[in-house]
Amino acid sequence: MAISTAIVKSDSQIKGDVLNELKWDSRVDETDVGVQVKEGVVTLTGSVNVYAKKIAAREAAHRVHGVLDVVDELQVKVPGIGARTDTDIARGVRDALEWDAFVPDEKITSTVSLGIVTLEGAVQTWSQRADAERVVRGLAGVRGVINQITVAAKPVDTTRLKTDIEEALERQAEREARRIGITIKDGVVMLTGRVRSWVEKDTIDRVVGFAPGVRRVDDRLVVDPYS
Repeated sequence: MAISTAIVKSDSQIKGDVLNELKWDSRVDETDVGVQVKEGVVTLTGSVNVYAKKIAAREAAHRVHGVLDVVDELQVKVPGIGARTDTDIARGVRDALEWDAFVPDEKITSTVSLGIVTLEGAVQTWSQRADAERVVRGLAGVRGVINQITVAAKPVDTTRLKTDIEEALERQAEREARRIGITIKDGVVMLTGRVRSWVEKDTIDRVVGFAPGVRRVDDRLVVDPYS
């Protein structure tokens, strides 16, 4: 059995790397974000003025090698002066959905309450569901997004779908593809196994989500940087 020779990072090293990654990401003002690390788990605190910055900070922390999990306690505080009303946000949501070529806007409805946008409806692919959330969360005034969109994918042959997913992973995530278990039932793809980073985990999720016939991705992958 091969023994891993990877050097385990200390919590202080991980904290320094997360802070540097936040500085590197131009979407985030690192002075808004507090970082705490305990046993590889990163907790983000503080406040940002746009929901998209909250997501960007979370993604930056996940990119750092050695991070096992991220606890996102960042608050979205929209400035009071000139703040957008829920009506303004709802109009912006509709415009954003209509303008994005990958989103079937006519199949999606939204509800806005206190800056929280709830998306509902039914689309044909898992990637369309993700795209709808992506275009909305970057809008000014949005404090959060609740994605309740369902995927009404056409039934496909399970064996063929599994083969297609395995081939796609070999093309795009070759190193990790052989370490992943894939189980499919009624269009729900369950992923198991261990990956070395959150970047690889996200890449795998996106690859699987593009496959026609996937209704949902049940990601049970474990991030283990030292596996």
